[in-house]
Amino acid sequence: MASDAELIGRSLRGDTGAFVEVISRHETAIGNYLARRVGRQAAEDVLGDVWVAAYESRASYDRSYPEARPWLYGVALNRLRRHWRSEPQEQPAPDLSAVVSGWDPWPAVDTRVDAQASLRRALARLKPEEREVLGLVAWEDLTVAEAGRVLAIPAGTARRLLHQARKALRQAPEVAALLRVPTT
Repeated sequence: MASDAELIGRSLRGDTGAFVEVISRHETAIGNYLARRVGRQAAEDVLGDVWVAAYESRASYDRSYPEARPWLYGVALNRLRRHWRSEPQEQPAPDLSAVVSGWDPWPAVDTRVDAQASLRRALARLKPEEREVLGLVAWEDLTVAEAGRVLAIPAGTARRLLHQARKALRQAPEVAALLRVPTT
């Protein structure tokens, strides 16, 4: 089986089917990454932009790396940033607490929503670059070195950012409360 680098090289020599093979290898992973970041519907639009941008910039791909997945995550991240800049700011959801007062049929749902909100708050306090490295390693299953390639930073810097993110999350009161761990 040909590596992604070989397929990209073939596509540069005119074999468009070779690039389609690269897309088919990675479309699920890249699509899921986008969906986690912007939701399923918006991800479909952004995913199309990712493939167009990747095809147009395939000559810049460093073919010394046999797998293109980290490069494609970098293209996807750039398309996400463009998407976020073009989107209007969200309006906060209205307070619906007065709609049904005194009736709570799903306390377990409340607990789960509270836990998710707590984790989101803790993640939101991370520096953007720490959050990116953490997401790429934890959710996208990239190595720290591959996450560094995605973000165009040295592997050592990516390792430091991941360490800082983990440390900050361990020390976050919201996470400690979720885990029932005393904070330091």
